[in-house]
Amino acid sequence: MIKVYISAVGLAAPGLEGWAKGCRVLTGERPYLSQPLDRYKPRLLPANERRRATEVVRLAFRACEDALDNSNLDPGSLAGVFASSGGDYPIIDQICRALRQPQRAVSPTQFHNSVHNAAAGYWSIATGSRAPSISLAGYDGSFSAGLLEAATQVMLEGLPALLAVYDIPPPPPLLAERSILDPFAVTLILDAAPDDACLAALTLYSGTESEDESQMGEIALEAVRLGNPAARSLPLLRAIARCETRQLHFSTPNGGMLAVDLMPC
Repeated sequence: MIKVYISAVGLAAPGLEGWAKGCRVLTGERPYLSQPLDRYKPRLLPANERRRATEVVRLAFRACEDALDNSNLDPGSLAGVFASSGGDYPIIDQICRALRQPQRAVSPTQFHNSVHNAAAGYWSIATGSRAPSISLAGYDGSFSAGLLEAATQVMLEGLPALLAVYDIPPPPPLLAERSILDPFAVTLILDAAPDDACLAALTLYSGTESEDESQMGEIALEAVRLGNPAARSLPLLRAIARCETRQLHFSTPNGGMLAVDLMPC
C-alpha cells in the first residue's frame, strides 16, 4: 500500500485543453466538445531542441508545462516518470519507410527521436534536472504502470515526482493495428506529504481481477477514455475535479487491477 498526494495536474487533449478548462468539462459545467489542438511550442525548450521536437514530445510538454503552471515546485527537482504505450509512432513509420528505400536514409534527428525516452531526454534538457527519471510502456495499462512507478519513486526516493502519460494516433498503416483515436496527455505532480496546493490524497494497492475498470458515465468521454491509453486516467481526473472521495480501479499491463482510494485534501 502506497500513499501519495497530488499537488498539480496538467491536461492536453481535444476538447480538454488544459486542466482549468478540462475541469469545467469534467465537473459538468460545460459539455464536452472535441476540438483539435493547435500546434504547441514548448516554452521551456531551447530554440534548437524546440525545432527538433516531434508531435508526441510537444504533447507531453504541453501537459507537463500546464501542471507546472499550477505548481510552485522547481521542475529541476522533480523525479520523472514518462509513460507511453508506443512512443513516437510517426517517427517509427518514417524510419520503417526509409529502411525500405535503396539508400536507407535515416536522419540522426529521426533516430534520436525514435527512442522511447525521447520526451524524458528533452525534459531533462529543458529543466536541467538530474533527478531520477524512467520511461516505460505498458500497452493499454500504461497509465496504471506509470502511476504505480511514480508513487513508488516518491516513497523510496523521498522526492516529488512528475508523472507524464501521453500517446498520439499512429499514421496508416500502423493505425489499422493500433487504434488510438486522438492525442491525449496527462501530468500529475506527486509528493510524499500534502502542501498548500494539495488536490487529493491517493492510496494505491492491489485490486482483484473480478473488479471492473473505472469508466466515465458520459458516452462521449467514455469514448475518449477507450480511444487512448493515457485517457484511462479520466475517471481519476473527474474525481479530482469534483472533489470526490472515490475508490477507482485501473487495469495493469499484467492483467491485474490497481486499486486507488482517492480523498480530497
